Amino acid sequence: METFKNKKVVILGASSGLGLATAKAAAEEGANLVIVSSNQERIDDALKNLPKGTEGYAIDLSKEENIRLLFENIGKFDHLVYTAGENLNLSSLSETDLQKARDFFTLRYWGAIAAIKYAAPNMNEGGSINLTSGIANQRPGAGWALASSICGAMDGLCRAMAVELAPIRVNAVAPGVIRTNLWNGMSEEKKNDFYKNVGDSLLVKRVGEAEEIAQSFIFLMKQAFVTGQIITIDGGTVLV
Repeated sequence: METFKNKKVVILGASSGLGLATAKAAAEEGANLVIVSSNQERIDDALKNLPKGTEGYAIDLSKEENIRLLFENIGKFDHLVYTAGENLNLSSLSETDLQKARDFFTLRYWGAIAAIKYAAPNMNEGGSINLTSGIANQRPGAGWALASSICGAMDGLCRAMAVELAPIRVNAVAPGVIRTNLWNGMSEEKKNDFYKNVGDSLLVKRVGEAEEIAQSFIFLMKQAFVTGQIITIDGGTVLV
Protein backbone atom coordinates (compact mmCIF):
# COMPACT_ATOMS: atom_id res chain seq x y z
CA MET A 1 0.00 0.00 0.00
CA GLU A 2 1.26 3.43 -0.91
CA THR A 3 1.19 6.39 1.47
CA PHE A 4 0.23 10.01 0.93
CA LYS A 5 3.52 11.43 2.14
CA ASN A 6 4.69 14.05 -0.39
CA LYS A 7 1.76 13.15 -2.67
CA LYS A 8 -0.46 15.73 -4.35
CA VAL A 9 -4.14 14.85 -4.64
CA VAL A 10 -6.48 16.81 -6.93
CA ILE A 11 -10.20 16.55 -6.17
CA LEU A 12 -12.75 17.96 -8.60
CA GLY A 13 -16.10 18.56 -6.94
CA ALA A 14 -14.50 18.98 -3.53
CA SER A 15 -16.43 21.78 -1.87
CA SER A 16 -19.06 19.50 -0.32
CA GLY A 17 -20.35 15.94 -0.08
CA LEU A 18 -18.15 13.06 -1.20
CA GLY A 19 -15.40 15.32 -2.53
CA LEU A 20 -14.98 17.32 0.65
CA ALA A 21 -15.10 14.19 2.80
CA THR A 22 -12.39 12.66 0.61
CA ALA A 23 -10.29 15.82 0.86
CA LYS A 24 -10.49 15.71 4.66
CA ALA A 25 -9.59 12.01 4.76
CA ALA A 26 -6.62 12.49 2.43
CA ALA A 27 -5.44 15.49 4.45
CA GLU A 28 -5.48 13.41 7.63
CA GLU A 29 -3.06 11.02 5.94
CA GLY A 30 -0.70 13.81 4.93
CA ALA A 31 -1.66 14.53 1.32
CA ASN A 32 -1.07 17.89 -0.31
CA LEU A 33 -4.43 18.95 -1.69
CA VAL A 34 -5.87 20.85 -4.63
CA ILE A 35 -9.65 21.22 -4.41
CA VAL A 36 -11.85 22.44 -7.24
CA SER A 37 -15.53 23.34 -7.49
CA SER A 38 -17.69 25.82 -9.36
CA ASN A 39 -18.59 28.03 -6.40
CA GLN A 40 -15.99 30.33 -4.83
CA GLU A 41 -17.92 30.75 -1.58
CA ARG A 42 -18.11 26.99 -1.03
CA ILE A 43 -14.42 26.62 -1.90
CA ASP A 44 -13.58 29.29 0.70
CA ASP A 45 -15.69 27.47 3.31
CA ALA A 46 -14.05 24.14 2.47
CA LEU A 47 -10.56 25.62 2.80
CA LYS A 48 -11.37 26.63 6.39
CA ASN A 49 -11.67 22.92 7.21
CA LEU A 50 -8.54 21.79 5.40
CA PRO A 51 -4.82 22.17 6.18
CA LYS A 52 -2.96 25.38 5.52
CA GLY A 53 -1.40 25.28 2.08
CA THR A 54 -4.36 23.57 0.43
CA GLU A 55 -5.00 25.10 -2.99
CA GLY A 56 -8.58 25.91 -3.98
CA TYR A 57 -9.97 26.94 -7.36
CA ALA A 58 -13.49 27.95 -8.41
CA ILE A 59 -13.91 26.71 -11.97
CA ASP A 60 -16.83 25.83 -14.23
CA LEU A 61 -16.07 22.16 -14.88
CA SER A 62 -18.61 21.94 -17.69
CA LYS A 63 -16.13 23.81 -19.94
CA GLU A 64 -13.28 21.80 -21.46
CA GLU A 65 -11.01 24.83 -21.80
CA ASN A 66 -11.33 25.57 -18.08
CA ILE A 67 -10.23 22.05 -17.26
CA ARG A 68 -7.29 22.23 -19.68
CA LEU A 69 -6.06 25.46 -18.10
CA LEU A 70 -6.54 24.05 -14.59
CA PHE A 71 -4.22 21.11 -15.15
CA GLU A 72 -1.76 23.28 -17.02
CA ASN A 73 -1.59 25.45 -13.91
CA ILE A 74 -1.45 22.58 -11.40
CA GLY A 75 1.47 20.83 -13.06
CA LYS A 76 2.65 17.41 -11.86
CA PHE A 77 0.56 15.54 -9.29
CA ASP A 78 -0.22 12.01 -8.09
CA HIS A 79 -3.92 11.26 -7.73
CA LEU A 80 -7.15 12.58 -9.27
CA VAL A 81 -10.60 12.15 -7.72
CA TYR A 82 -13.62 13.23 -9.76
CA THR A 83 -16.83 13.66 -7.74
CA ALA A 84 -18.33 16.69 -9.50
CA GLY A 85 -22.06 16.61 -10.09
CA GLU A 86 -25.24 18.59 -9.55
CA ASN A 87 -28.30 17.65 -7.51
CA LEU A 88 -30.11 14.58 -8.73
CA ASN A 89 -33.76 14.83 -9.79
CA LEU A 90 -35.59 11.59 -10.52
CA SER A 91 -38.40 11.52 -13.06
CA SER A 92 -40.14 9.15 -15.42
CA LEU A 93 -38.96 9.21 -19.02
CA SER A 94 -42.25 10.77 -20.14
CA GLU A 95 -41.55 13.75 -17.87
CA THR A 96 -37.84 14.08 -18.67
CA ASP A 97 -36.62 17.28 -20.30
CA LEU A 98 -34.09 15.94 -22.79
CA GLN A 99 -32.06 19.14 -22.97
CA LYS A 100 -31.68 19.19 -19.18
CA ALA A 101 -30.79 15.51 -19.37
CA ARG A 102 -27.99 16.35 -21.81
CA ASP A 103 -26.77 19.05 -19.43
CA PHE A 104 -26.64 16.47 -16.66
CA PHE A 105 -24.19 14.44 -18.72
CA THR A 106 -22.07 17.53 -19.45
CA LEU A 107 -20.71 17.78 -15.91
CA ARG A 108 -20.86 14.21 -14.71
CA TYR A 109 -19.62 12.42 -17.82
CA TRP A 110 -18.02 14.84 -20.28
CA GLY A 111 -16.42 16.77 -17.43
CA ALA A 112 -14.85 13.55 -16.21
CA ILE A 113 -13.56 12.74 -19.70
CA ALA A 114 -12.01 16.20 -20.02
CA ALA A 115 -10.42 15.85 -16.59
CA ILE A 116 -8.88 12.52 -17.54
CA LYS A 117 -7.68 13.87 -20.89
CA TYR A 118 -5.77 16.78 -19.40
CA ALA A 119 -4.77 15.20 -16.09
CA ALA A 120 -3.16 12.03 -17.43
CA PRO A 121 -0.11 13.71 -19.04
CA ASN A 122 0.70 15.41 -15.72
CA MET A 123 0.50 12.36 -13.47
CA ASN A 124 3.54 11.09 -11.62
CA GLU A 125 4.60 7.45 -11.72
CA GLY A 126 2.28 5.37 -9.57
CA GLY A 127 -0.60 7.79 -10.02
CA SER A 128 -4.29 6.99 -10.09
CA ILE A 129 -7.56 8.35 -11.45
CA ASN A 130 -10.66 7.76 -9.35
CA LEU A 131 -14.15 8.28 -10.75
CA THR A 132 -17.65 8.30 -9.27
CA SER A 133 -20.28 5.92 -10.58
CA GLY A 134 -23.30 4.55 -8.70
CA ILE A 135 -25.46 1.50 -8.18
CA ALA A 136 -28.24 2.74 -10.50
CA ASN A 137 -26.53 0.86 -13.33
CA GLN A 138 -26.64 -2.40 -11.38
CA ARG A 139 -30.14 -1.99 -9.98
CA PRO A 140 -32.20 0.77 -11.57
CA GLY A 141 -35.67 1.66 -10.41
CA ALA A 142 -38.55 3.51 -12.00
CA GLY A 143 -37.50 7.10 -12.70
CA TRP A 144 -33.80 6.24 -12.71
CA ALA A 145 -33.22 6.05 -16.48
CA LEU A 146 -30.90 9.06 -16.57
CA ALA A 147 -28.96 8.13 -13.43
CA SER A 148 -28.63 4.53 -14.59
CA SER A 149 -27.36 5.64 -18.00
CA ILE A 150 -24.69 7.88 -16.48
CA CYS A 151 -23.53 5.19 -14.06
CA GLY A 152 -23.28 2.70 -16.93
CA ALA A 153 -21.28 5.19 -18.96
CA MET A 154 -18.91 5.83 -16.04
CA ASP A 155 -18.39 2.10 -15.49
CA GLY A 156 -17.44 1.65 -19.13
CA LEU A 157 -15.21 4.72 -19.08
CA CYS A 158 -13.39 3.43 -16.01
CA ARG A 159 -12.53 0.09 -17.59
CA ALA A 160 -11.59 1.57 -20.96
CA MET A 161 -9.29 4.18 -19.42
CA ALA A 162 -7.62 1.58 -17.20
CA VAL A 163 -6.57 -0.22 -20.37
CA GLU A 164 -5.70 2.86 -22.43
CA LEU A 165 -3.79 4.79 -19.77
CA ALA A 166 -1.90 1.90 -18.13
CA PRO A 167 0.18 1.92 -16.00
CA ILE A 168 -1.86 4.82 -14.57
CA ARG A 169 -4.53 3.10 -12.48
CA VAL A 170 -8.17 4.00 -13.12
CA ASN A 171 -10.95 2.90 -10.76
CA ALA A 172 -14.40 4.06 -9.67
CA VAL A 173 -16.54 4.03 -6.56
CA ALA A 174 -20.23 3.16 -6.97
CA PRO A 175 -22.07 4.48 -3.90
CA GLY A 176 -25.56 3.54 -2.87
CA VAL A 177 -27.78 6.16 -1.25
CA ILE A 178 -25.48 8.46 0.74
CA ARG A 179 -26.52 11.34 2.97
CA THR A 180 -25.15 14.26 0.90
CA ASN A 181 -26.35 17.38 -0.90
CA LEU A 182 -26.97 15.22 -4.00
CA TRP A 183 -30.54 14.93 -2.75
CA ASN A 184 -31.08 18.61 -2.00
CA GLY A 185 -33.51 18.85 -4.88
CA MET A 186 -36.03 17.28 -2.48
CA SER A 187 -37.79 19.10 0.33
CA GLU A 188 -36.31 18.43 3.78
CA GLU A 189 -39.31 16.34 4.79
CA LYS A 190 -39.30 14.29 1.60
CA LYS A 191 -35.54 13.79 1.82
CA ASN A 192 -35.71 12.52 5.43
CA ASP A 193 -38.54 10.14 4.50
CA PHE A 194 -36.45 8.95 1.55
CA TYR A 195 -33.43 8.27 3.77
CA LYS A 196 -35.55 6.38 6.27
CA ASN A 197 -37.41 4.29 3.73
CA VAL A 198 -34.23 3.37 1.86
CA GLY A 199 -32.29 2.75 5.07
CA ASP A 200 -34.97 0.47 6.52
CA SER A 201 -34.83 -1.65 3.36
CA LEU A 202 -31.07 -2.20 3.46
CA LEU A 203 -29.12 -5.01 5.08
CA VAL A 204 -27.27 -2.51 7.30
CA LYS A 205 -30.55 -0.68 8.14
CA ARG A 206 -29.34 2.81 7.27
CA VAL A 207 -28.15 4.93 4.37
CA GLY A 208 -24.46 5.69 4.00
CA GLU A 209 -22.36 8.69 5.04
CA ALA A 210 -19.96 10.67 2.88
CA GLU A 211 -17.03 9.73 5.13
CA GLU A 212 -17.58 6.05 4.32
CA ILE A 213 -17.31 6.70 0.59
CA ALA A 214 -14.23 8.84 1.21
CA GLN A 215 -12.49 5.83 2.73
CA SER A 216 -13.15 3.91 -0.48
CA PHE A 217 -11.41 6.59 -2.52
CA ILE A 218 -8.51 6.56 -0.04
CA PHE A 219 -8.21 2.78 -0.45
CA LEU A 220 -8.17 3.01 -4.24
CA MET A 221 -5.48 5.68 -4.22
CA LYS A 222 -3.29 3.70 -1.84
CA GLN A 223 -3.82 0.18 -3.22
CA ALA A 224 -1.28 0.02 -6.03
CA PHE A 225 -2.42 -3.35 -7.41
CA VAL A 226 -5.99 -2.52 -8.38
CA THR A 227 -7.16 -0.99 -11.65
CA GLY A 228 -10.22 -1.07 -13.87
CA GLN A 229 -12.48 -1.85 -10.91
CA ILE A 230 -15.80 -0.40 -9.80
CA ILE A 231 -16.08 -0.73 -6.01
CA THR A 232 -19.69 -0.92 -4.81
CA ILE A 233 -20.33 0.65 -1.39
CA ASP A 234 -24.08 0.41 -0.91
CA GLY A 235 -25.06 -1.19 2.39
CA GLY A 236 -26.29 -4.23 0.49
CA THR A 237 -28.66 -2.41 -1.85
CA VAL A 238 -28.02 -4.61 -4.87
CA LEU A 239 -28.76 -7.73 -2.81
CA VAL A 240 -32.24 -6.80 -1.60
